[in-house]
Amino acid sequence: MADVKRRRVLTGTVVTNGAEKTVSVLVLRRYQHALYKKMVTARKKYLAHDENNQCNVGDVVRIQECAPISKRKKWFVKEVVSEGK
Repeated sequence: MADVKRRRVLTGTVVTNGAEKTVSVLVLRRYQHALYKKMVTARKKYLAHDENNQCNVGDVVRIQECAPISKRKKWFVKEVVSEGK
């Protein structure tokens, strides 16, 4: 049986779409601090490949990990979950 690598899938909001075929996606995650037991929100921006330039600012999208496309772009837009305003 072939080894199939599991690709991570994240959900986030498109914050910029100025570049050609590239969007910047802000992903938020919440976790509990180990010592203080307080809920902490961590945020990170990922560059994702958008082949058809279909994403607009404010859209909620699902991105999936892939082989590197450029220096910082290692994700692609899998689907648009909901459209922004």
